Amino acid sequence: MLTYLIKTTEGLLSASIMLGLILSYSKTNFDKRGKRVTLIGIVAGLAASIVMSIMKNATSKIDTGRWNLRIFSLALIAFVLFLLFTINGVRSRTKKAGEVLSEAALGVLAFTVLLYALPDVWAYPYSFLVTEQTVLSTDFLYKLIGYLLGIILVFIVGLAIYQGSERMKAAQSGLLLKLVLLVNAVRQITVGLQIMLAKRMIVSNHVLFSIAKFSSNHSDSFIYAAMILAVIIPIILWMRSFRVKEPYSNPAEHRKIRAKWRNTRRWATTAIITLFLCLMNMTVVKAIDNREVELSPVEDAVVKDGNVYVSFEQVSDGHLHRFGYVTESGTQIRFIVIKKPNSSAYGIGLDACDICGETGYYEKDGQVVCKLCDVVMNINTIGFKGGCNPIVISYSIMNGNIIVPVEGLLEYESEFK
Repeated sequence: MLTYLIKTTEGLLSASIMLGLILSYSKTNFDKRGKRVTLIGIVAGLAASIVMSIMKNATSKIDTGRWNLRIFSLALIAFVLFLLFTINGVRSRTKKAGEVLSEAALGVLAFTVLLYALPDVWAYPYSFLVTEQTVLSTDFLYKLIGYLLGIILVFIVGLAIYQGSERMKAAQSGLLLKLVLLVNAVRQITVGLQIMLAKRMIVSNHVLFSIAKFSSNHSDSFIYAAMILAVIIPIILWMRSFRVKEPYSNPAEHRKIRAKWRNTRRWATTAIITLFLCLMNMTVVKAIDNREVELSPVEDAVVKDGNVYVSFEQVSDGHLHRFGYVTESGTQIRFIVIKKPNSSAYGIGLDACDICGETGYYEKDGQVVCKLCDVVMNINTIGFKGGCNPIVISYSIMNGNIIVPVEGLLEYESEFK
């Protein structure tokens, strides 16, 4: 659950902030035609992102890197045009053409923001099913809850930014929009540089490689920069709310003014709280989610006559036990044993699976969990093929021992190298 809460927050937060500012700017500075163009850009971006997500996951026709370069190029052109035609001198000289171009540029920016941010986010439920294979599993529901909470959180952030920006002075909100778009443009340039270097579309050198490496290692910095700019909005509104000097001619008008500023403070508070929650997701919660899980040590087992012998006494407590065999090349091939609940049967398999490799399993709150993807195993299905279950190995039961042939383990030596 936490993993997809974090992923959704990181994937959508910048886009949510930008869209809130774009919608506010459009409403404040454009006529009906300009507002319509912005809304068309948003609707087109939503539709195109869904198509892109389906094609990326259902076909091999989408080269994500090249598509991102196209999106970035379109967005950067639109950003330059928007900056150019919102300069008072240029806009006054170009008149109607300047208005149309600035409106079209903002619509294109809204389109590209969604087309870049949403395809991977739309695909997360599909990735749940890759490991879970059914929507009825508890782990699928946990992941879906985290995913939906992330979407709701960033939606509220965008709504609060929109409401707050709408209540600011036009010059202030316009400046913040341009600064957030500038941060996004720098991010797109550096990501585009990484793509071009990876695909050898440009010749690498020390300077380009250093820029690409730094931006890759500090990709969250662009999100933090957008958050810092966004939090300026509620701060300004809070400061203004305590220095209200709007004139009024009767008590009814005074009450109306006071109600307006109470509502403004509520939206400012909402923006601060939700941005803080996003910050916690990307720092504290992420650190908790990424903490290293220590696997239990490999226990002793008797190896003789080409078999590994595990006695019932060692594994009859219902907890996860890990055993291993060291090959001549020094590779340790691990397997796990756990007694199934309310049964005399045992779940036995490699400490590895076909999907996640040899990262292993651990026990948490009486459940067996994959270390890599956090999928919770149904203990009763361990020993059967499917999903993230341990790879099935051959074994036999005799005289109170689980007997695992060494020859069968050696077949999977490559999994542990």
